[in-house]
Amino acid sequence: MTKSTEGRPSHPPSKPATRLVTAGRDPAANHGFVNPPVQHASTVLYPSAEDFLARRARYVYGRRGTPTSEALETALRELEGPQCAGVALVPSGLAAISTALLSVLQAGDHLLVTDSAYQPTRKFCNGVLTRYGITTTYYDPMVGAGIAALMQPNTRAVFVEAPGSLSFEVQDVPAIAAAAHAGGAVVLMDNTWASPLYFRAFDKGVDLSIQAATKYIGGHSDVMLGTVSANAKTWPRLHDTMHALGLCVGPDDMFLGLRGLRTLGVSLAQHYQTGLMVARWLAQRPEIARVLHPALDTCPGHAVWERDFSGASGLFSVVFKPVSQTAVNAFLDELDLFGIGASWGGFESLAIPFDCAPIRTATTWAPGGPTVRIHIGLEDVDDLLGDLERGFAALAAAR
Repeated sequence: MTKSTEGRPSHPPSKPATRLVTAGRDPAANHGFVNPPVQHASTVLYPSAEDFLARRARYVYGRRGTPTSEALETALRELEGPQCAGVALVPSGLAAISTALLSVLQAGDHLLVTDSAYQPTRKFCNGVLTRYGITTTYYDPMVGAGIAALMQPNTRAVFVEAPGSLSFEVQDVPAIAAAAHAGGAVVLMDNTWASPLYFRAFDKGVDLSIQAATKYIGGHSDVMLGTVSANAKTWPRLHDTMHALGLCVGPDDMFLGLRGLRTLGVSLAQHYQTGLMVARWLAQRPEIARVLHPALDTCPGHAVWERDFSGASGLFSVVFKPVSQTAVNAFLDELDLFGIGASWGGFESLAIPFDCAPIRTATTWAPGGPTVRIHIGLEDVDDLLGDLERGFAALAAAR
């Protein structure tokens, strides 16, 4: 996209890797510069009072959109595919989840949420939604089409996350979506782990596809950003809800999202390749009972992952054989290349301890040993394995 396309023949639809590079860019409109401008803006001036009263302008106010926001929204819409009618940009992944839910629910409604959802999603449902008279039922992530039995006359939405946060169950999204739609409900999905590159949410029956763009879209651990992509049925209310809540994203954060998006294809492929190599190596370690990586058959829903996904990210979990938490802490503390910190999706590797047991309500979390979530970054795989070897040595010494 370096030349004007006016009067030129159209080209066949491009593949995702090409769309990541070209979508949302128009150098001819920006004096030939490759990237769109970072537009710091609030007030938009109109040429006349009549134009102001009629709101005759491409942009009406900074919070309502700028060339910078339009570039990112356009790029994401092209990445999501032709069923995407619009994209809402919000300040964080949690803001994306809450805004999407508020756009489809009202007092008296019932919501179904996977028991494996991101914990802040549960807090929003149990707190804010409860205060507004919306009830939530959590369900077994592996229920599949059986979710039809949980639908109530006032069930308006079903929330899925595949794979599950921390525990990595891969849900049968098409089966759940079919049952939800038959019951008159819409389907929302947290698709942060795979992104639209590796999971085509709208093709699988999802109505609202949510991403914490803080993660892989940003890609550099330096931006807070969330996105909600909607189909034609859900876009009008999502659009209205976002603007009624006064949500907007700063122009520099939008630019960082665009920057990360351009290299998402190559970075995610590297996360996938190295992550799978490390996961397979860990599966052979005598200290590890199970590796919860969707590409391995030890992960619940692995067959569904093979059917519905075209790749994996660098995030997965491991279950240690029974050992003290003190020993696990020694393992984590010894690691040099793996930081201990929340979030993931950046270029660096991470490892954190976790326990799903206190938050599960529809299922029981009893993996048989301590658990650690791992994010594999862009470091050399041999260096990562050497770092893990040192961690296991520290674990053995602390037994």
